[in-house]
Amino acid sequence: MKALNLYGIEDLRYEETTPPEIDNSNDVIIKVVATGICGSDNSRYKKLGPYRAGTPFGHEFSGTVHSVGDDVKHLSIGDAVTGCPAIVCHKCEQCEKGAYSRCENLYVIGSYEPGCFAEYVKLPAHNVLKLPNNVDFDTAAMVEPSAVVAHGFYRTTMKPGATVAVIGCGSIGLLALQWAKIFGAAKTIAIDIDPNKLEIAKTLGVDYIINSKEENLNDVIKTLPFNIDVAVESAGSPFTIGQVLTLPSKGGEVLLLGIPYSDIEINREHFEKILRNELNVIGSWNGLSAPFPGEEWHASLHYMSTGKIKVHAMISDYLDLAQGPAIFDAIVNNKKHFNKVIFHP
Repeated sequence: MKALNLYGIEDLRYEETTPPEIDNSNDVIIKVVATGICGSDNSRYKKLGPYRAGTPFGHEFSGTVHSVGDDVKHLSIGDAVTGCPAIVCHKCEQCEKGAYSRCENLYVIGSYEPGCFAEYVKLPAHNVLKLPNNVDFDTAAMVEPSAVVAHGFYRTTMKPGATVAVIGCGSIGLLALQWAKIFGAAKTIAIDIDPNKLEIAKTLGVDYIINSKEENLNDVIKTLPFNIDVAVESAGSPFTIGQVLTLPSKGGEVLLLGIPYSDIEINREHFEKILRNELNVIGSWNGLSAPFPGEEWHASLHYMSTGKIKVHAMISDYLDLAQGPAIFDAIVNNKKHFNKVIFHP
């Protein structure tokens, strides 16, 4: 099969690769139809390099069941599916509690096992979910990031009628604005420095947009006729991780979804917001709960099927997998503007 294999920093090759085989009775091999680039894939390509040189990476995908092990009963050849890419041990203390996102041995495909930037990918059967009939493959390729966002919102205590602000309107942020409405937000605020992303947020029904490059964010927040109950950081920027602490009203919540890839320093003013405003600062990792892979996955598929989670406005490019090396180079070296990129192997 053909795959995108990562050999080193900015060393990505589209080449012939050994396809996966059924080794265990609960294995499922999936023919990949759509697979998306995650922000963490860009960081792996640009800054971190592979876990294992020459391994296909990628972990957001959908496809059809190609073959199954003898013990797999809930899936049939040809079923349209998506897959949870997180592999957990099911043995450690956290797994025994059902806190799978905190598994001591968690990893995702594309690291120690081959990922989905390939024609075929393999997962354990309990990681594979059937698609509702009205959820297309491109939408289903974004169930994983949706589940990650949902996991964060399940960790908050937000109530219907809340105001939610999201800083950083990439894919995670745009999904967060939609999940905020699902959780009952009366008002949503999108904050970013990219007017293109803010325009997408508008099309997805956000109530207010703030371009924090053109306006002073603190000044704008002070003029709002309402308080912010929950502030979501989804950029992973050292700057916005401090800035988000200034957004909620006293007693509010801060949900941290963005992953920083450099050290973070929080200045005194921002840190004191946690203390003086008695903020509840919530870290969130992955998108798993019990029963595995969790309510986040089933809820994502449900709301995609009802149209409350829309992803097509977020996707800028649908490309052949063979273009992968050139596209990753263009993304991380700012040669062209992209929103979400979906490959079709």
